[in-house]
Amino acid sequence: MRVREATDADFPALAEVQGAVWPDHATTAETLAHEDADLRRHPVGAHLWRVVAEDPAGRVVGTGSLMQWPGMFHPDRYHAEVLVRPQDRGRGAGRALAAALEAHLRERGAREVLATSREDCPEGLAFLSRRGFEDHMRYFASALPLATFDPAGWTGAERLPEGLRLRSLADLVAEVGEEAAWRAYFDVYMAVRADVPRAGEATPLDFGHFRTRAEDERFWPEGVLFAVTEDGEVAALTELYADATDPTRLQTGLTGTRQEWRRRGVGLALKLAALRLARERGAQSVWTDNASSNVPMLELNERLGFVRQPAWVELRRGRVEEGPL
Repeated sequence: MRVREATDADFPALAEVQGAVWPDHATTAETLAHEDADLRRHPVGAHLWRVVAEDPAGRVVGTGSLMQWPGMFHPDRYHAEVLVRPQDRGRGAGRALAAALEAHLRERGAREVLATSREDCPEGLAFLSRRGFEDHMRYFASALPLATFDPAGWTGAERLPEGLRLRSLADLVAEVGEEAAWRAYFDVYMAVRADVPRAGEATPLDFGHFRTRAEDERFWPEGVLFAVTEDGEVAALTELYADATDPTRLQTGLTGTRQEWRRRGVGLALKLAALRLARERGAQSVWTDNASSNVPMLELNERLGFVRQPAWVELRRGRVEEGPL
């Protein structure tokens, strides 16, 4: 088994391996290339390193990566991932990839490493446990088949409270101009993301880099929905994105409400508006992700009919407050 650093020519193989390991979270070579380029140009200077494992015939059977998440950046914190095609497991590819990642982490003086597997993948969890990782957080992907959703059961709930109006990002750009609309989007995003559960402290976002999300082929300006006050402030938002591989599926991004507008049904109204929009687009399902500790959002999604999938388990080794691994 040979491990080497990945090149741009490996993006199709990287995408194929991810789809083989996690079929319901498949991606494309183009999406991976965009995500890598976006990470590398981030102003915090996040690190990204990818490797592949090849069999004697030169076929890519597994991939490994180390990256730093800009949204939770610390120079000594990394997220590690090892993926091996199911049919190629048990022949040393995973061990070889893990050894390469471990050596790279030590070269860089890493203090903390996060890794993720799923509760229905015991071999993945055991693989990480043997390497010193311990459970830290859990996240649920939840799916709503739109054929089972009955909007008649929510009559009146889509109506926003007095003083708020529903607008998409595309609507807001037409009303106030691109710069002002994106500033309003950025401001509410910054306000509500502070409450999102995460393994470390949230890193402040950069507005210039935030604007680059429009370059992602999955971005849908009409699917970014706002509750806007009479003064033009965005009180709440929810986001819908296209899926990289499945045109019948939409993914929910951030949903949240400013503190002063909470407990007034704003979040529910926006979620219902998003589901109506998804049906109009012809989507068959809407997916969302929530931390297990975000009980209010999990309960809201369950009321709407979202069905929890097996939990993603985030594991951690080391702490940035401590010494190198």
